[in-house]
Amino acid sequence: MKHFFPLVLGVALVPSACFSESQHQRLSLWYSQPAAEWLEASPIGNGRLGAMLYGGVDTDRIALNEITLWSGQLDENQEKPFGKEKLAALRELFFAGKLAEGNRIASEHLKGNYNSFGTHLPLGDLKLNFVHPTGQLSGYKRELNLENAVSEVTYKVGGVQYKREYFASNPADVIAIRLSAGKPKAITFGVALDLLRRSEVAAADGKIVFSGKVAFHKHGQGGVDFTGEIALSVDDGSLTVLNNTLTVKDATAVTIVVDVRTNYKSEAYRTLCAEAVSAALAKGYETLRAEHVKDYSSLFSRAELFLGSSNAEDLPTDLRIKKVKEGQTDVGLEALFFQYGRYLLIASSRANSPLPANLQGIWNDNRACHMGWTCDYHLDINTQQNYWLANVGNLHECHLPLFTYTKDLAVHGAKTAQKVYGCRGWAAHTVANVWGYSAPSQSIAWGLFPAAGSWLASHLWRHYGYTQDKAFLAAEAYPLLKSNATFLLDYMVENPSNGYLMTGPSISPENSFRYNGEGLSASMMPTGDRQLAFEILTACVAASEVLGQDADFADSLRNVLSKLPPMKIGKNGALQEWFEDYEEAQPNHRHTMHLVGLYPLSQISAEKTPDLAKAAAKTIENRLSAQGWEDTEWSRANMLCYYARLKNPQRAYENLRSLLVEFSRDNLFAVAPGGVAGAEWDIFEFDANQAAPAGIAEMLVQSFDGYIEFLPALPEQWGSGYFKGLCVEGGAEADVRWERGALRQATIRANVGNQFAVKLPTKQCKLLLNGKPQEYSPDANGVVKVNLTAGDVCVIKN
Repeated sequence: MKHFFPLVLGVALVPSACFSESQHQRLSLWYSQPAAEWLEASPIGNGRLGAMLYGGVDTDRIALNEITLWSGQLDENQEKPFGKEKLAALRELFFAGKLAEGNRIASEHLKGNYNSFGTHLPLGDLKLNFVHPTGQLSGYKRELNLENAVSEVTYKVGGVQYKREYFASNPADVIAIRLSAGKPKAITFGVALDLLRRSEVAAADGKIVFSGKVAFHKHGQGGVDFTGEIALSVDDGSLTVLNNTLTVKDATAVTIVVDVRTNYKSEAYRTLCAEAVSAALAKGYETLRAEHVKDYSSLFSRAELFLGSSNAEDLPTDLRIKKVKEGQTDVGLEALFFQYGRYLLIASSRANSPLPANLQGIWNDNRACHMGWTCDYHLDINTQQNYWLANVGNLHECHLPLFTYTKDLAVHGAKTAQKVYGCRGWAAHTVANVWGYSAPSQSIAWGLFPAAGSWLASHLWRHYGYTQDKAFLAAEAYPLLKSNATFLLDYMVENPSNGYLMTGPSISPENSFRYNGEGLSASMMPTGDRQLAFEILTACVAASEVLGQDADFADSLRNVLSKLPPMKIGKNGALQEWFEDYEEAQPNHRHTMHLVGLYPLSQISAEKTPDLAKAAAKTIENRLSAQGWEDTEWSRANMLCYYARLKNPQRAYENLRSLLVEFSRDNLFAVAPGGVAGAEWDIFEFDANQAAPAGIAEMLVQSFDGYIEFLPALPEQWGSGYFKGLCVEGGAEADVRWERGALRQATIRANVGNQFAVKLPTKQCKLLLNGKPQEYSPDANGVVKVNLTAGDVCVIKN
């Protein structure tokens, strides 16, 4: 018998004022002074070009970046050949318990050659040197508006009001700057370059043109050729050239257009640069700005988040973060941090980007590139974290550059798979660059991780899970997944003592264990390997069923899946990091690769695998309580995501707070602190600015366990609020409003036809489909299934 049940989703009740969704939070980062350093500057980007804006009054510094500005070059000898026979002999040592000897041989032979690895590099600074009328400075304000991606500086000097606007346009593919004044002919300034790369610079015909070749031998030989143009359009006034600089006098308004290009996969880069600048100037500033705002807003406006009113709403951002560090709660800043993550992803990764976001997104502080680990693509968590927000944050297109990169890397990874392991398919390891580096790194302690390619490939399947784009699955995702699965089939070997199929020797990045008194890195089938192999093989089976192809191949994968070892719980009650219950050599290590099955994958859950979930929680507590835990920005964001997935709202919130307090700077960039991984200084890394907002979304809606659950980890601090436009697996968007910790209304909008399951913790809500009340009958677990076609709207009301 069907019942007409109202639906209420259970969350803790906390006192909070009622609110209206018409309340609008100020979505901007603003300051009452110029930036004094890079971690105070405001970032803009269009997916290829990036800039950090300082907003100085007399001298404005604009730090320029281009995503393909790399040193290094293709290395045909990146791999050290090893092969299947040597690999088989090496594995016999590991199966015989001779791990020390096996690690010694692996350390000698299973590593790559770093001949010309390279790094992403900053270009240098564009400087605008102003001459102002005599008088006192007043009313200074520097603001980055997240709703239109336009940065603005305003101030008054000598009775004249000045205004600057900056944005990075994806449609025009340039950076545009507009200078204006409240009084005619009040703008006088010079334009100069202070570049970090050796360049030839020439100024003529109202523009500066520069070109050069990257040379940065710290990470090997080679580098791209580059060119750039800075062109001006002056309203009134004069424009003169002297010593490769431009001088504007007595102008009423000025438009500056900037482009930088390289020859990375682009033979026509010089022509493209000149044409882009010329076309942008021809359009005029107002048209440029309107096209930019329309393009950007079409992405950013898809999602909203309100977590409650904040008493600090009218304070500058640097003072807000200062007060948070002093112990105050600012839920408005937490919502702003979420939306800032979405802004940064749009700025650094667009569908037409030539490369995905790297370790520093699209920006570069000139610090990471000087480290041994470089500003590259780290595939043992950092690159993956860069894209955790893309799907749930309703920015699916921003994910695409990662897939283009994966497709290119797989070409080189096929050579690595064959030369190093004697296997078909493709593999990649811990570090990668733009030149196809897919070999093991220089040390097995952090580089012998062939499942890194599998983790990268898992994003293809997750993307399909959210979008249900079968054309993408067939043309892009499945071929790469199948090829990586083929590598795993060839690479795995049967353990003679138990019959399990195992990877290895490989590592749990970047940790080690103790065995017979020694600290070792490599073993057979670390838990992270098992989880990633399971993910790729199950994804291929499911994709085969969706596409109706490769039935025999799918059957072979099912057989292999039945032979994978289980995840195991150690004697200390924690999830084992390795197949054997080894003692951790570094119990305070920042990496927790064995928890990838908890998040971002979906192999561990409190409902379906409660023992494993409890063991995962024990692992987390052990790490957090370990003396000298290597706390850093991305590991703290990890903890937020873990606790959200475990539905522990207060611990998730505590870790969000810790990220803001310990690792966020005035421009809300998260940093790896000095002292970790050999760094002398704080270094910005893009990962936490994406992973933490993904964790915030995970606190508000989950869909990984086969059903949608709203407010699964809502902390008491977010007593009343709403979100709109967050995405759930199956191809839908969700809106939710809650008051005093209780859900009031949830809306599911189907982007594709599908059956959606929603968990019902109680039986006290109404369910409407396209405005019409529906009868439904939940199963024993409180889950109701609703069939929706594209465009259908399902509303759950209290």
